[in-house]
Amino acid sequence: MIYFDHNATTALDDRVLQEMLPFLSQLYGNASGLYRLARISRSAIDNARDQVAQLINARPEMVFFTSGGTEANNLALKSGLIKSHLLMSAIEHASVYESTSNKLYKKTVIGVTETGLVNRQEIIDSNDFDFASFMLVNNETGVIQDIKKITQLVKQQGALMHTDAVQALGKINIDFQALEVDLMSLSSHKIYGPKGCGALVTNQAALMQPLMTGGGQEFSLRAGTENIAAIVGFGKAAELARLELKARQAHALKLRDYLEAKLKQLTGIYIFSEQAARISNTVQFAVNGAIGEMLLMQLDQQNIAVSSGSACASNDETSSHVLAAMNIEQNLAQSAVRVSFGKNNTLEEIDVFVAKLKQIIAKNR
Repeated sequence: MIYFDHNATTALDDRVLQEMLPFLSQLYGNASGLYRLARISRSAIDNARDQVAQLINARPEMVFFTSGGTEANNLALKSGLIKSHLLMSAIEHASVYESTSNKLYKKTVIGVTETGLVNRQEIIDSNDFDFASFMLVNNETGVIQDIKKITQLVKQQGALMHTDAVQALGKINIDFQALEVDLMSLSSHKIYGPKGCGALVTNQAALMQPLMTGGGQEFSLRAGTENIAAIVGFGKAAELARLELKARQAHALKLRDYLEAKLKQLTGIYIFSEQAARISNTVQFAVNGAIGEMLLMQLDQQNIAVSSGSACASNDETSSHVLAAMNIEQNLAQSAVRVSFGKNNTLEEIDVFVAKLKQIIAKNR
């Protein structure tokens, strides 16, 4: 199979699997125990916490492991930090947007430009908000927001700042300290780590209320026996992402430039957010006159996996809320296809993809 959907998930790196295997078999101790087997598990968690912290330039004690990016977003937004007024963008992930449906506080949704960049003037014009949530990289278009500048605007109001960095992790350099955010959500399975593990990085833990109670794990912010193997895997994946970041970026950019050059040779192709800063592995484009879901199914029959946008909304019959926020015409938005590369994809795979896509377009037209 040609797999071009790495923004949805990535294959487990063999080096990550090797780190995990002992904790799936002989090293099964509960990290809350006092005996040697338990201490080994505790040490493994501490090591993974340090590895994740190093990837984003945070202190290890700021890293709180969760079951994934969705739980990290929910923990950030439901832990009692929002008091009266929340600011968020119109292109946030569903786990942010749906977790903020609480009617106890006011919610202001900030629009974006036609290229997918947050309209910072709308932030300036807002007032009396005490919490803001803006994603670092959009999972559909790959657009990178200037979170540093957005955070500065948020801080001028004395508000707390959260960023969903799930799609940014392992694709661009992330510096938690330099961005000056208060909370950041991460996920393991986007960087060749295991599913079912993520983290919330925060300097506000002392003020937060846990979503799950009943134990003192994760410094009493996230109760429940730790998934040691997954946490170890996340740590190893973070270490590899840090060491290989530049090489992965360069490889992905080569693939992206090659694909976009090939797409521009076809008629009726529109590349979304082409003029905006984007992560190097993502291309979202439209095939004018086609239906995106139909293209996906026909490509799947050719053993090629791509997507139309967010995997978390793949069963939603409505078109992308991200493209709608960018004021993309609905017929064009419904023909959207997202290609997201990984570290093992090749130029030859792109040649096959473009050839098959060209055949499908010709047949349908």
